[in-house]
Amino acid sequence: EEGVWCRSLLSDYREACREVVVGAWERPLKTSVYMTLLGGAWACFHTKPDRSSFESTLLDCSNQLCLLSPWIRSSTSDGHVQSLMKLRNEGRLRYASLGLVCVVYHADYDPDNMLYEAQCSTLSTPWRELPHRVLDIGFTGRWWILGSKMKDYDINKEEFKHLPAHMQETSPPSTEEVERNERLHKESWLALTVEDAVDSEESQ
Repeated sequence: EEGVWCRSLLSDYREACREVVVGAWERPLKTSVYMTLLGGAWACFHTKPDRSSFESTLLDCSNQLCLLSPWIRSSTSDGHVQSLMKLRNEGRLRYASLGLVCVVYHADYDPDNMLYEAQCSTLSTPWRELPHRVLDIGFTGRWWILGSKMKDYDINKEEFKHLPAHMQETSPPSTEEVERNERLHKESWLALTVEDAVDSEESQ
């Protein structure tokens, strides 16, 4: 009886595999889309950052800011990193894996806190409040919110608020300007000859 059941099960699996192969052969485009989605999901799952990755990234960002003078640090970057470091030192950072992504959120208490409010499961934070407590999202090996907050971390925009609007933003130099500056820089290192000095005096 067990042998009959095993043969029936193997027959079902064989038929299912045959249908999958035939379906993939008949619908190659659909199969390619499914395989691409599965491959992408597998890559996202295996490159998902973990808790230690967030700790390491946070400490690196804090060290980068510490190397700068307070006068040139971005207030956005500094404030965000300082708040995360405060929560870390208080033991209130939490990590949750959600399949293809992971999140870091803040809790109300340290897990070692022995207060009744901290230990009572009835008073614990409900999951519906998680979106309001999320501090960062980990996906494809990166922490996206921390990365965006650290953009231009060495530029203090508060320094330029007193300037006119057209001077608060700069644009990269054009190719002609770069070439001209390089040429002038090279010429500044050339030895000054008597003829050049005379020509310079005459032009003045």
